[in-house]
Amino acid sequence: MKNMTLLTDLYQLTMMSGYYENDVHNQEVVFDAFFRKNACNGGYTIICGIEQVIDYINNLRFEEDDINYLRSLNLFSEDFLNLLKDFKFTGDIYSVEEGTILFPNEPFLTVKAPLIQAQLVETAILSIMNFQSLIATKASHICRAAQGDPVFEFGLRRAQGPEAGVYGARAAVIGGCASTSNVLSGKMFDIPVVGTHSHSWVQKFDTELDAFKAYAKVYPDSCLLLIDTYDTLNSGIVNAITVFKELREKGHKPLGIRLDSGDLAYLSKKVYEKLNAEGFGDLRITASNDLDEHTISSLKSEGAKINAWGVGTKLITSADSPSLGGVYKLAAVFEGDKEIPKIKISENPEKINNPGFKRVVRIYDENNMAEADLVLLRDEEVDISKSLKIFHPVYTWKEKILENYTIREMTIPIFVDGKQVYEKRKIEDTKDYVAKELDSIWNQYKRLLSPHIYKVDLSEKLWKLKQDMIESKKANK
Repeated sequence: MKNMTLLTDLYQLTMMSGYYENDVHNQEVVFDAFFRKNACNGGYTIICGIEQVIDYINNLRFEEDDINYLRSLNLFSEDFLNLLKDFKFTGDIYSVEEGTILFPNEPFLTVKAPLIQAQLVETAILSIMNFQSLIATKASHICRAAQGDPVFEFGLRRAQGPEAGVYGARAAVIGGCASTSNVLSGKMFDIPVVGTHSHSWVQKFDTELDAFKAYAKVYPDSCLLLIDTYDTLNSGIVNAITVFKELREKGHKPLGIRLDSGDLAYLSKKVYEKLNAEGFGDLRITASNDLDEHTISSLKSEGAKINAWGVGTKLITSADSPSLGGVYKLAAVFEGDKEIPKIKISENPEKINNPGFKRVVRIYDENNMAEADLVLLRDEEVDISKSLKIFHPVYTWKEKILENYTIREMTIPIFVDGKQVYEKRKIEDTKDYVAKELDSIWNQYKRLLSPHIYKVDLSEKLWKLKQDMIESKKANK
């Protein structure tokens, strides 16, 4: 990843300058990145983008032309600009692993660093992780709707720009897609790529049959034909079967057909009947055309004979829920070794952050299914030899006593003293990790419609700290 140090909001730099001029820029602080509502109106969110954050941090520096540009804004002193010449990240970053299933109001990333550094990285971290987590989650919803059928990411030409297309494809595969049409993503991230031909290929030839034969000549062992350019049932599938028979006679096995328009449920059934009658019932019937998880679920319920799905626009843009509202809030400052928790008070209770330097643990039952997540202060320990009481952080009378449970530390170090300590994984390994994460989450939290709300609770110590700080702030208005 190229140097993206200026990928930030101007107010980050003006605050950095202000901290410097007030001689507090080196004070150690803690910021948490979290979201208040799950991506895509669902019951869970897949955290994605950690590896791009790592690249961003490793390349964080102000080049000479960056400083010259900032000088031209006439907003910053020469002393501050000189400080930026030697700028580098020297702090700690903690996060969950790439591909972790997470829920609202628990930190997916925590920065502990000198104030000037922790302030700068906010915008880029949120930009990277909000988008990739959104697309990974949308892909997961779509793949779950497909019920094990392969889903191909086709969104590049409809993405909000090239980088969204490239990193969105990566996120989609992490979320469960089998492959992408995006060749650059395939090269960069070692993702399987897929693609055949478009309607223009068919239009180029004198007849549809000529077009299909020409394609089969070049790709006899991976021949998948788009059959809806003119008339799906009266010419498209008829001509495709003619070509498939010729391939079979020569010892080749065609791959299948693609439908990109019309009543996909009806057409797929009719196409399957014709293919099956000629001994091609096992071929792939791929559908595309503005699909999402809801359309796929509907087609599945109608008994559509589709067994592969090409999904573009509504995946790469997460069309019905186009953003994840991740935020980055100050949680603590340090005076020497003394931690001073910080809290933001709001008229909206959901916007009051959890103070202090924290971590997250996941609680599993005896069957290794996730029971709840617990947000703790960093120095707290959970004694698994004893029963554990958890309670709703707002409706505190809702409580549960847990026995025979295990816990897993979700928050791990990514950078320590400015040095990367997290080892990147192959994308297929991350994809497998996501699948295992989903297997450990009960189905009621994974429903596409009206999912149950997963328990994210605060430790008693953290809950009391928060309530005490709220009361103190009210008293000192």
